[in-house]
Amino acid sequence: MINTSLCYIEQDGKYLLLHRVKKKNDINKDKWVGIGGKFEENESPEDCIIREAREETGLTIVPKYRGIVTFISDGMNETEFMHLFTATEFSGSIKDCDEGVLEWVPKEKFAQLPHWDGDMIFLSLLNQDVPFFSLKLTYRKDVLVEAILDGKAVSYQDYSLT
Repeated sequence: MINTSLCYIEQDGKYLLLHRVKKKNDINKDKWVGIGGKFEENESPEDCIIREAREETGLTIVPKYRGIVTFISDGMNETEFMHLFTATEFSGSIKDCDEGVLEWVPKEKFAQLPHWDGDMIFLSLLNQDVPFFSLKLTYRKDVLVEAILDGKAVSYQDYSLT
């Protein structure tokens, strides 16, 4: 079992996204994703995302816990529990990231960028300000084959950021 935290930092209708183009053997290679990473020893979800945001962006964030996403994939050896956050309050200056290129992207442009299909579901829920949710995403050969939101099957085609 792997625990990770992911945050979508928001400002002026845009997300600060990471275009994952720098790491070798990266499951997220060439995808546009939020900021985050794996828990370190004795970290809470909030501790993890605050540290990861500072390491990857140079920003100090005030995170808001929004949901948990369970990832199942034939490309991973373990189930991943991703703790999902947003942040509209932050300070500091953006720095270069060794995992990719950081860019402020208008929310409505996200769908046009390379991304995981399941991301459209949780980003749509975040945009709708849905209260805390649980989402289970199952991938086979990098294709989303099942999405379960709060215990009910959903289709990623039903979700958009507009």
